[in-house]
Amino acid sequence: MNPQVQAVFKDASHRFSKCAASVIQLLAGLGVEGDAHCGVTVQHRSRVAQDPTQPNLRQVHLIQGELLDELAAQGLKVLPGQLGENILTRGIDLLALPVGTRLRFPSGAEVELTGLRNPCAQIENFMPGLLAAVLGRDEQGQLVRKAGVMAVVREGGPVAPGDQMQVLLPEGPPRRLERV
Repeated sequence: MNPQVQAVFKDASHRFSKCAASVIQLLAGLGVEGDAHCGVTVQHRSRVAQDPTQPNLRQVHLIQGELLDELAAQGLKVLPGQLGENILTRGIDLLALPVGTRLRFPSGAEVELTGLRNPCAQIENFMPGLLAAVLGRDEQGQLVRKAGVMAVVREGGPVAPGDQMQVLLPEGPPRRLERV
């Protein structure tokens, strides 16, 4: 299966879930036009409280649709957009990609992966049992965060459901995604 966009979302308010859209507009260096997390500096409320001058490494949130399938198999029915993602993908293991990977869309829009979403108590408040379901351990006992990846917008443009994604790996030795 070719990596593609399954659905897109945005919300102008700081709510847990986001609203489906027919298209989102990515703005270079800012994020998703009309989304509460759009900005040069950090927009997540907890991060703003720590230091509002931090660069915004969390402009775009991507989740692989396969996670929703995995959750459903565990009896947790989570609908697209409910985890606050901007882009829901299919056919790509986002969590396995290294830092600096770029995803290019047909419009020329491009995002660069910066790290992993760190699931917080809001996930558990949304649905009991969900926090444990989006956290796991690998063979070495290391914590695995499955709640998606974060990215910055390198090139602006529209992104819509059905768009194919081109994966551009960074040069040099790969660096594993860490929480941002």
